[in-house]
Amino acid sequence: MTRILGIDPGSRLTGFGIIEIHRFKAVYITSGCIRTQSKPMPLRLQEIYTGINQIIEQYQPTLSAVEEVFMYRNAASALKLGQARGAAIVACVQQGLPVHEYAPTQIKQAVVGNGHADKVQVQHMIKALLSLSDTPQEDAADALAVALCHTHHDIGVHTR
Repeated sequence: MTRILGIDPGSRLTGFGIIEIHRFKAVYITSGCIRTQSKPMPLRLQEIYTGINQIIEQYQPTLSAVEEVFMYRNAASALKLGQARGAAIVACVQQGLPVHEYAPTQIKQAVVGNGHADKVQVQHMIKALLSLSDTPQEDAADALAVALCHTHHDIGVHTR
């Protein structure tokens, strides 16, 4: 059984999503967000690290997939994103999970069929592909998209 933890890192909001592969079909397990408080950055990074650790301990994924850094409007935003990614990746590695990384355009291409899709399109496709009754929150949908992207690239699961 393959259980994938998808992570959409952010310094204030880190999305997570877990899917499981059953007979080459992706099945939704859980998703949500780690919301950090307005504190100094080192404490936010600790919250992300601790949150990812708790999710791994509770849901026991077998691997992780993380969105790569892309250039924001300014370098300071990209640095904060990179730090949040680092905290999440270290949590995964320390728990013994393999970490796979995907570019935002790869993720959108795998899920929507368009590497430049917007967040609403990603949410819509995640809801449809995983047969969810409700539309997931943006960051949770993005994290589920990261996990689904991994299934397309590594496992050969087809959701469309």
